[in-house]
Amino acid sequence: MLILDDSAKTDAKYGCKPKERNLETLLDAGVILVDKPRGPSSHQLTAWAREMLGIQRLGHGGTLDPFATGLLTMLCGKATRLTEMVLTGDKKYIAVLKFGREVDSTELENLLNSLNGEIYNVPPLESAVKVQVRTRIIHQMRIIEDESESNLVALTIVCNAGTYIRTLARDIGLLLNTKCELTELHRDKTGAFSQSNACTMQQLTDAVFLWKEHEDDRALRKLIAPVESILGHFPRMIVKDGAAAAIAHGAALARPGMVSIDEGIERGDLVVIETLKGEAVAIAETNSGSAKIQSMEHGEVARPKVVLMQAGIYPQTWQKG
Repeated sequence: MLILDDSAKTDAKYGCKPKERNLETLLDAGVILVDKPRGPSSHQLTAWAREMLGIQRLGHGGTLDPFATGLLTMLCGKATRLTEMVLTGDKKYIAVLKFGREVDSTELENLLNSLNGEIYNVPPLESAVKVQVRTRIIHQMRIIEDESESNLVALTIVCNAGTYIRTLARDIGLLLNTKCELTELHRDKTGAFSQSNACTMQQLTDAVFLWKEHEDDRALRKLIAPVESILGHFPRMIVKDGAAAAIAHGAALARPGMVSIDEGIERGDLVVIETLKGEAVAIAETNSGSAKIQSMEHGEVARPKVVLMQAGIYPQTWQKG
């Protein structure tokens, strides 16, 4: 990072490191990773979690069909504002395909390799989105198991967010001139998170029971990650305590409030503004690039698009009006 003010310090009396937050703060802006079972829809699971936790704002990103299993991201409180911004990372799936005839593994492997790159991917008729032609990127498709007797093949698929695997399976069948049905689908990874980061709904239920019935929130706090955990792909701007207080009230970031900035940021980029304790204050759009900001002494450098920090965490150090 480019250091702009090496004398800046943070006051330990205000704010705290993300991992030290209490449960109330986590529920106001946190992330729950759930290992979705087969059967209920993503919407149903989120509704159950919302009712259990007793919070009004709990949404999910990266919808999985009822028959699918795997990683489902739930966003609490202010984190729901970030759904479109942060859940655009690549996904990894394990899919089981059933073909209408025996398919030679070499033939299938050659076809899968030819599909790497940009493809057309039309949402199926039963999807909740508008059916229209769009493109997605397939990074890799690989055979992991082949049962020729039952015409079943298991694949790993690494692709863009929003790729419809059911449509991809149908297209594979068309290209092989045979029926191809997606019989199982498991999401193993989304962005920086893998299934190892997820809890089951039973674990979440047990943690909520301990919290509500025994006033022990330790288990639940372990299952709710701070909102910063899904912001790692954004470049960063580190700011002083006073600047964090102003931005929490919706003010723009001015150059004197900065401590450091990632190199390579360009004008118009989205960045995460953080305190010296690592707390996310806001997602902002830059007015200038890193090099120009480094040479500035005054002026606005970024304007918040989504404010994440609650006003009042840090004391106000400026005069209103």
